[in-house]
Amino acid sequence: MNLQELLEQNDFSFDSKFYKDCNIFVGLLQQWGKVHNLSGRLSTEDINENILDSIYPLKFIAEYKSFADIGTGAGYPGLLLAIANRDCKAYLIEPRVKRVAFLNFVKASLKLDNLTVICDRVEKVEDLKVDLITSRAVTNTALLLDITKNIINENPSYLFYKGSMLNEELEVAKVNQNYKIVNRNDRNYLYIKGK
Repeated sequence: MNLQELLEQNDFSFDSKFYKDCNIFVGLLQQWGKVHNLSGRLSTEDINENILDSIYPLKFIAEYKSFADIGTGAGYPGLLLAIANRDCKAYLIEPRVKRVAFLNFVKASLKLDNLTVICDRVEKVEDLKVDLITSRAVTNTALLLDITKNIINENPSYLFYKGSMLNEELEVAKVNQNYKIVNRNDRNYLYIKGK
C-alpha cells in the first residue's frame, strides 16, 4: 500500500505537493539512513507507517501557530508536521550533529521556509516561545514538561507520542489538567491542551 492509500484509509486528504514532499523525504531518509544510522526501520512501508504516526494527531489537536519538536531524530514527528502544515512556524530541536545535518538537508530540498533546525539540547535553547511542544520517544512526561518550560508561550499545549508506560508517567508528572489520550495500535498520543 502506498502512502496516499494508507493516509486516505485513515481519513486524511492532502494535496499532491504533500505526497511529493513525503516521497522526497522517504528517498533521502533511505539514502542517508544507511550511512548515518538515522533510523532503525528504513523500508518504505516502515517509513510510511512512521509518517502516519507523526501526522495522526492532526485529527484531534487544536490549531496552533508554532511548535517545537524535542529530539526530532530522523524527523518524526516534527519534520512531518512541518511538511503537513507549512503555515505553521516549526522548530526541530535535536542535539546530534549528524541528524541535524540530515534535517537541514531535507529542509533545503523541500524548501521548508517555515522550519528552523536547532542543534542543541532543549534546556539550553533561548529566545524561543511556542504554542505547542511535541516529542516522540525522548524521555518521560514529567521531565519533558520540566525541560521545555523555558520555550513555551503563556498557555502551551503538549503532544507526546507515548508507549505503554503512559499511565505511570501521568501519575509521576501529576498531570491533572485538560488532557486526553488517543490510542492507535501500540501508540498512545497524550495531548495536554493549553487554556
